[in-house]
Amino acid sequence: MREPREQGERPVRRAVALRYERGEARAPRVVAKGAHDVAQRVVALAEEHGVPIQSDPDLVELLSASEIGDEVPEEVYAAVARLLAFLWGLSRGDAA
Repeated sequence: MREPREQGERPVRRAVALRYERGEARAPRVVAKGAHDVAQRVVALAEEHGVPIQSDPDLVELLSASEIGDEVPEEVYAAVARLLAFLWGLSRGDAA
């Protein structure tokens, strides 16, 4: 997840990567995060590996307070659930 790029392809300022495997964990975990160059690398790696990217600056800001390895905070469960539903729809080929 990253802050949005505008038409001029501004550099990514912040990015947070989540991982969630049903049955493995109670909630998604933060697996990578960073600002500026690190954020650009997180996004580049996601793109290289075919990981869907969703822009949500508010959620990025909230998740940036988490440490790598932390489960996402309960306060953001609803927003993360919407994100996961969107991504699962993409993986099934649903139109968003």
